Amino acid sequence: MRRLLFLFAFMSVRMVAQAPPSFAGFGFLLGTWTAATNVQGSAGATSLGTYTFQADLNGTVITRTGSADTCKGPASFDCQHHDLLTIYQDMGDATPHALYADNEGHVLHYDISFPDAKTVVFLTSAPGPKFRLMYHLEGAVMTGKFQIEPPGATVFKSYLEWSGTKK
Repeated sequence: MRRLLFLFAFMSVRMVAQAPPSFAGFGFLLGTWTAATNVQGSAGATSLGTYTFQADLNGTVITRTGSADTCKGPASFDCQHHDLLTIYQDMGDATPHALYADNEGHVLHYDISFPDAKTVVFLTSAPGPKFRLMYHLEGAVMTGKFQIEPPGATVFKSYLEWSGTKK
């Protein structure tokens, strides 16, 4: 009997641990996209490249990776920039979150919301400057913005903005 209870408890925990989170709201992001920056951001850089959102780790996370094919910017802009964004859900928490890390040592923790079916907003909540990353699909064109709100400010300002289509 003890053995049967142990087996039942083990299988129950295993089934709960294997249940993948629901990433239904992210479907419009999945795939490989072209990206061309525009001059509206304060970074002062122009870049052409691609980024890919894909399910990973047996569907338990979504990752975004990107690469720049060409880049031109001021000396303060890192044209060799590489980053990784991992979208996940904590067990028992319906709110999706994301972890961002880049080759410059930046690490950001985002909470995620969906203002509508074709827009996703990543927003930091830690003290200090606030960072917002947004993607919006309009027809076949995906637009993106990375924005910063300095401490004491009440308005986000775009650092980088881009747009592109699915490959």
